[in-house]
Amino acid sequence: MPILVGTSGWQYKDWSGILYPRDIPHRLWLETYAAAFATVEVNAAFYRLPERETFTGWRARTPGDFTMAVKASRYLTHIRRLRDPEGPVRRLMAAASGLGPRLGPVLLQLPPTLVAEPSDLDACLRCFPTGQRVAVEPRHESWWVPEVREVLERNGAALCWVDRGSRPVSPLWQTADWGYVRLHGGSGAGHHYGRSALHHWVERIQGGWTPGAAVHVYFNNDAGGAAVDDAFAFARMARHAGLEVSRTSRTPEPAEPSEPSEPPEHAGPSR
Repeated sequence: MPILVGTSGWQYKDWSGILYPRDIPHRLWLETYAAAFATVEVNAAFYRLPERETFTGWRARTPGDFTMAVKASRYLTHIRRLRDPEGPVRRLMAAASGLGPRLGPVLLQLPPTLVAEPSDLDACLRCFPTGQRVAVEPRHESWWVPEVREVLERNGAALCWVDRGSRPVSPLWQTADWGYVRLHGGSGAGHHYGRSALHHWVERIQGGWTPGAAVHVYFNNDAGGAAVDDAFAFARMARHAGLEVSRTSRTPEPAEPSEPSEPPEHAGPSR
């Protein structure tokens, strides 16, 4: 499988004129995005879990090679703080199953105040269906211990590689035979990534996994379309380095939707 390159979310008003032609109506933004990229990370599920019918509608509006990673509900990660995970995981998977073959990894982004609880993480990961890929993004330094790495490896879960200001803020552990990378913003103007920073991320990914491994890479610096620009630049650089990369196109041609428009993709600052 290729390196799958996309962005964290797609419904940003300031992307009009950058990714979305100004004459393209909002109801066609998902189709336009899916013509430009082969994957997206759905942040809406973190703030409010969409109904299964919404996921089914997204499936109907995207091409067969499109993949949606889904950020787990904050009820599971931030309110329950991974405790008693059976119900929240069951509800999440029942809704997200509407994506069918479009469903990619589930992302568990943990609160920055959540101190490491390897047993709680293990119990949560065990609730997911067999074969469902799960990535974990801890944000408290207490998680960087061997016990946590063992839990991830035992469950086939990927430690989410994360950066801020163009520098990694998590260990670059390979805990599964696939990977998940979230790039929250570079050190350049408008949180863009410089060429050197992107080159270093290509090298890290190239050295971290065997050729052909599926590695999801999502740019989360959405303001002003920086994520779009950086995703295209990263994809070009990765191809030049000899990596297989999912399709990207600066001039997408959207198809007519088969479902009505969906709820807002981004509703808050916890990114």
